[in-house]
Order: sequence, then structure tokens, then C-alpha cells
Amino acid sequence: MAIVVQKYGGTSVGDVDRMKRVADRIVRTHRDGNQVVVVVSAMGKTTDELVDMASRISERPPERELDILLTSGERISMSLLAMALQDRGVAAKSFTGSQAGIITDAVHGKARILDITPGRVQEALDGGNVVIVAGFQGVSQDTKDITTLGRGGSDTTAVALAAALDADVCEIYTDVDGVFTADPRIVPSARKLEHVSYEEMLELAAQGAKVLMVRSVEFGRNHGVRIHVRSSFSYTTGTLVGPQEDNVEDAIISGVAHDTSEAKVTIQAVPDRPGVAARLFSALAEATINIDMIVQNVSADGRTDISFTLPRGETDKARGVLEPLADEVGAGGVLVDPDIAKVSLVGAGMKTHPGVAAKMFGALSAAGVNIEMISTSTIRVSVVVSKDDVETAVQAVHGVFGLGDDAPMEVS
Repeated sequence: MAIVVQKYGGTSVGDVDRMKRVADRIVRTHRDGNQVVVVVSAMGKTTDELVDMASRISERPPERELDILLTSGERISMSLLAMALQDRGVAAKSFTGSQAGIITDAVHGKARILDITPGRVQEALDGGNVVIVAGFQGVSQDTKDITTLGRGGSDTTAVALAAALDADVCEIYTDVDGVFTADPRIVPSARKLEHVSYEEMLELAAQGAKVLMVRSVEFGRNHGVRIHVRSSFSYTTGTLVGPQEDNVEDAIISGVAHDTSEAKVTIQAVPDRPGVAARLFSALAEATINIDMIVQNVSADGRTDISFTLPRGETDKARGVLEPLADEVGAGGVLVDPDIAKVSLVGAGMKTHPGVAAKMFGALSAAGVNIEMISTSTIRVSVVVSKDDVETAVQAVHGVFGLGDDAPMEVS
């Protein structure tokens, strides 16, 4: 029997009626002769509501207690879904992350999976059950405390379980039909992609595409898990995420991603001498602050500005780390700009086609969009622009490369 892992997000299980529709889909997959493992997120906006409740109780909720609180949302979903399946005559058992054998490190709020011991899951499958697992959570190997994997962690739970169980496919169900060349809310003509390589999906996810979380794609790539992104509201084929196809040159550009959740921090007039930058970024790393793009200006009179982007929610934390250090090293000060956005062009074919970056920059210039920072990889070009310009920038770049249903794809 094939093993199929399915993950349903908060929108898919947002209320009782949607939960019932998900149960019908699972029953159909089970009765097709598959062993089915289902990973569920919290219903609708439950996690946001719990975070808001915690913030009204305490200005700084203890991370351990916050994790225990937030994991309750997924436990509600798993129990209700198991009830719905049993009501339809299908045996089902629900498990928390720790019961399912998801072992993590001890970092609350963004724990990393260290190992999965799915003995209880496999035993339940062998007994003819559909297994429902609460996403987003695990148990610390060292402290035995409940941990959470960070927002979107249910994707990672699903792909990691698929890897541990050697599943035939991991289906990620969401409220869209698959992975698109851009956000259809910004670019109505955005086209659904039939296939995306792990590398392209990693870049798209890292640059703001919300359909899959970065760590889930990393897990899939590292363990060879076939990921199928589908809509929970239809039975149409979605987007397959897997190894790079041979016809890479047929699709030079895969899509345009954008991210409005970051801020820019600039450390002014940093003394340009060995070790200073290392000291600054080591302190940020020790504070577990994730840094994205980094730009250092040309030195003038022995000093330089260093700018970088980071999640907007971590700016206060970063300022608290950097301001004392700036004084110590003799820098001029720390500035924070929360009103930025990142726009990224992604495609495995661009590494063999010169002129892609120039064409992107030309489109932005023609649209009157100023570029504040630039970062590249072999399959990505990212720019930081004003948050007010993000929609204009995405539309301009998407249009100039002919990525929509209303234009032929081309690069020259």
C-alpha cells in the first residue's frame, strides 16, 4: 500500500463545514487503497488569537509557556478531524507532535527537528487507521518540553513525517491551486506552474512566496520527498516540487516573489578595520536573529555603512544588541527603516542567460521604482524597494519577462 502524507492548513480546516469537507477528501484517499497520515494546522486564525491573548496577559510571555499555549490549536484540529473520520466509518487516531515522535532542539518558538521516531504512527497505520498528527510542534530532546517549529511549521512536520515513513508523496493542501509565477492578488494574470525544482522553490519560499515554508522544502530536497501543492477546495492537479527537470532551458524564469515582512537596519560610520563586522554579526547570531540581505558601502575616510534586512518583528531585539556594540566599536549609530519590501526574480535557467538582472533593473527604472539594495545567487536576483512600490515592482518585473497567461515567456 502506498503511504500518502497530507497537510491541511488553517484555511482548509477553518470551520466545522470545511473540516467535514477535508474529512471527505481523506476518506476518498483512504478508500483508494492508501495508508494516510494527515498533518493539521490550527483552525483559521486560532494561533493569532492565542498570541493576542498571551500579549494581553503578559508583555513578555515566557517562551516555554507560550509554546504550550500555541500547540493547543493544532490539538483541537486533530481531535475534531479524527472524530469526523470515525463518524464516516474510517478508523482514525490522533497524535500530538511528541506522541508522533517528532524530536527537536530546545529553542522555543522556532525549534528545529533533530529526529523522528514514528513507531506509534506506523503501528497505527498498520492497524488500519488514518493517522492525524498535530503540526507545528514537537518535544525537546534535552528538556522534554513541548516546542513549536515557528509559523508555517506544519509544512515542515508533514514533509519530515513523509521522509521518516518513506511516503510516496507529501500533499500540501492550501487555499490556492498551486505555485504561481507571482501572487495572483497582485498580478491577476499569474500562471500556475506545473513543476518547480527544489532549488527554485527554496528561493521562492525564502523570498516571500507563502505557499510553502523554507524548512519544509529543505527537508524535501535533503530526503527526496515528492511534494505536491494542491488546493483543498478542488481536485485539480497542483504544482509538483521535486528534482530539477532536464528541460531547464525551456523555463528560464519561474516566478516573482515579494516579501513585506522585513525591515532594514543600517549601522552608520562603522570603523573599516578587520573584525568589526564579525563582532557585530556574531552578536546578532548569538541573539538568534536571522539576517537576510547584507550590503557594505565603499569605505570613505576609514568608515563605512553596513545595511542588512531582518524580520520586522526582530528590529527591537536587534537594536538592543547593536546600539551598545555600536558605541563600543565607535560607530555612528543604528537606523531602522520598517517601510521596505523585497522583490525577487527566481529561475534556474537564468544562470546560463546573461542580461536577466539588467532587464529586471530596466523594468523597475521604467516603472519609477528606486532600488535600495541588491542581492543575487545563481538562480535569483533580489532587490529592496520602498514598501509603497512593491505592487508596481512585482507587476513590472512579471510583465517584462512575459510570465503571465496573457503573454509569451521570453528573455532577451
